[in-house]
Amino acid sequence: MSIPLAKAKALLRRISGLRILVIGDVMLDHYIWGDATRISPEAPVPVIDIARDTWTAGGAANVAINAASLGAHCTVIGFFGSDANGARLRGILSDRGVDALATPGDGMTIVKTRVMVQHQQLCRLDRESAPYAYAIDPARCARLLARAIKACDAVVLSDYAKGTLSERLVSQVTKLARSGKKFIALDPKPKHQMAFSGLDLITPNKREALQLAGIEPAAGAPFPAAAVCARLDERFKTRNVVVTLGEDGMLLSSAGRLLKTIPTAAREIYDVSGAGDTALAGLVLALTSGSGLEEAAHFANAAAGVVVAKLGTATVSPAELLDHVSRAP
Repeated sequence: MSIPLAKAKALLRRISGLRILVIGDVMLDHYIWGDATRISPEAPVPVIDIARDTWTAGGAANVAINAASLGAHCTVIGFFGSDANGARLRGILSDRGVDALATPGDGMTIVKTRVMVQHQQLCRLDRESAPYAYAIDPARCARLLARAIKACDAVVLSDYAKGTLSERLVSQVTKLARSGKKFIALDPKPKHQMAFSGLDLITPNKREALQLAGIEPAAGAPFPAAAVCARLDERFKTRNVVVTLGEDGMLLSSAGRLLKTIPTAAREIYDVSGAGDTALAGLVLALTSGSGLEEAAHFANAAAGVVVAKLGTATVSPAELLDHVSRAP
């Protein structure tokens, strides 16, 4: 089962009027595309003949352009270095219709460089400062945050454990969102070990859900879905939990109750880079526009199904999503 075509069309119409604020770890994704036909005489490694370089938004910035590509008006708040990569990332966001609001700080823009050989990722090279360089100081950014939250319909906290989000910041943003009756979601990273409570949605993957729940199943045991959902509700009091299961789809939970698991909508999988960002954007857009959790999950699942059939960090357009839905079995 997938979202019916008529409902997807109606949902996209509602999404076109939404204003989404994304706060978190913005990154620049750099791809080096080439071919390898020989081994270096200097060391037993392939020699890459580079054909081209491409750049796109990553991390929280990718969540933002995914929301924008589906028709919403989007703003992203994060740290942009005063370097060439920061300028490039701002330009990419501007070209995609996303407003970028920079927070004060010192450090280089986070860049993830992936070397792609014959459509396979050979390696990844990361450039980043120490995590504290990216932290948003709630006191210094209080007015910026208050204005941005007041102007939006939903807030998305995108945590890649680079230090942009802190427990203090999440608490302040949650209070502002709650007082303004704004939808608020978090894609958490358990290794960051932040306390949070009272959100509308969290979207951990299977491993992250187990870590957040403090559950370690026996080797080979099936995923303890009901226990994880109950524990997450007990610890974080989140209205909705969607656990992304990769090729197994999505697990849905509300108020601690396991609702169901929906299978993946992907027909072909070439690259899962950024698919979680696409799913997060789709879920937030659908839920904020009034969809129930199951309909929102089918919408987000379809969007992610389009993205994983593309190479590199990618987005999905309304036309691509509707085509995908129209061909669903």
